[in-house]
Amino acid sequence: MDHSELLERCEAWHEAGDYRKILEALEAIPEEEHTTDIDMELARAYNNLGNSGDIEGRRLLKKALGLMEPHESELSDDYSWNFRMGYSLFYLEREGEALPRFEKALELHPGDDPKYNSVEDIQEFIEYCKDAMALPRFEMTFRTRVARAWEEFSKEEADIRRMMDSDRRDDYSEELIRRIQDILEIALDDPTFEFGFDDGKHDLVLVTQGDKVRLFEYVYFRDHAPESVLENWKITVGRPPRPDFRLRAFDLDVSCDDVDVWVERTEEDRVSVRVHCDKVQESIDDEDRIWWMLFTITDTVIGEVANMRHIDSFEVVDEPPESQSMKLRDLPKAMEDMGIILTNDADSFLQRCTVYRTDPDKDSDGPWRLDIISGSDCCPPIVNDYYSGERRCVDTLHADGAVAGYLAYSLDIFDGEDRSDRIFDFRDTLEEALIDWAGEDAITVIGGATGLYYGYLDFIAWDIPSILSAAQEFLTGSGVSESFFRVFTMDVPTCLIANNRDGCLLYTSDAADD
Repeated sequence: MDHSELLERCEAWHEAGDYRKILEALEAIPEEEHTTDIDMELARAYNNLGNSGDIEGRRLLKKALGLMEPHESELSDDYSWNFRMGYSLFYLEREGEALPRFEKALELHPGDDPKYNSVEDIQEFIEYCKDAMALPRFEMTFRTRVARAWEEFSKEEADIRRMMDSDRRDDYSEELIRRIQDILEIALDDPTFEFGFDDGKHDLVLVTQGDKVRLFEYVYFRDHAPESVLENWKITVGRPPRPDFRLRAFDLDVSCDDVDVWVERTEEDRVSVRVHCDKVQESIDDEDRIWWMLFTITDTVIGEVANMRHIDSFEVVDEPPESQSMKLRDLPKAMEDMGIILTNDADSFLQRCTVYRTDPDKDSDGPWRLDIISGSDCCPPIVNDYYSGERRCVDTLHADGAVAGYLAYSLDIFDGEDRSDRIFDFRDTLEEALIDWAGEDAITVIGGATGLYYGYLDFIAWDIPSILSAAQEFLTGSGVSESFFRVFTMDVPTCLIANNRDGCLLYTSDAADD
């Protein structure tokens, strides 16, 4: 049967709801024989079988995305591609990423053809996405997902250790990767990891790839590993330093001695790094691949967290500077000679706060952070994304059932000579109340700020319904005239938590649980 005839049959099976038959037929086709039409048809079947909300459903939806994403340049103006991409992302609870796909699909809608979703259906998807972006709703919050992932790991870890300890470990390598990835994906979208042995234990290394938001997630995940797992496993956050690391990729074998480095101090414990490698740059034309290779080997030599903590900028140069270079293996010592103590301690890095002052907007009439005078935060990427109108950090957390957000509360009840002290005391009391009522593992506070009109408490919520319920309980009886919750993004509305002027409440805990 040729492919065109098979696709006609798939259309008939689709109309009949026989999605499993589509999978059986199309999954049997060798990958090298796949066409765009085959990938799109198979993705649609995965979508229709994957909207169950369970773990297996999420895996099918991710398979659908994996089939469709490579065709973006070809199909970005195609109705079906945009709708199916939006559908996959929507049922993966990645509404912020789904919204522009549905909006594009609506723009490209082909008209009143019964084989396409109606305009009204797409508009419903769009409205739900907007609502969920402002007040996130999850089948499982990150707190629950982490507990489920460790529960599953506990069941399988003995068998995983058996394969790692086997004389045939190389034969098991693909199965080991698949099984560990399947477990991690219960909690984490697209996790990166390594595994091996360290200090006499089996070691699971969670690799952040330089993403500080991911670092918060991975530390939380590590900290909730059960004692029964920790008896045999070491859970490491961030790739540890490997001074003699060799990178083998793209038919190249690159060592530390192949890479020349120039380093300059920029701040007290930070440096700028420029690198050059003839072996890589003369063999590869793709600039992205060159950058990835040289960044990865540098990252591994000094350690992933140390890289995030101490390297201010990283540049691959085509023309080596005239100043004296060093080999990459000497970079850690050179930094130590500058008085920089290299550390890969993720916990202390996450606790480092940046204090900032801004020029407040006196005309700001809402809790949108435009009135801020001063503040502090220990996750600058989230705050920077907010002010630049980006959603990357928010979407990263949202995909895992977590929320980057803030509470804003009016300051009009604070007056007198001790006003500043009372404002700070109130924020501390609010933080303590959230932890007491929702649980310490429901929230990580990442900063706070004081404005002309509002005070702000910034956080990552690992269980957003519990946090909003606790916030409403406390703020309703706190005496502040009004208080709000807002996701850390400019393109969503603000949610009123409590209005003590007239008792108006727009947020209810039931809404967050839908």
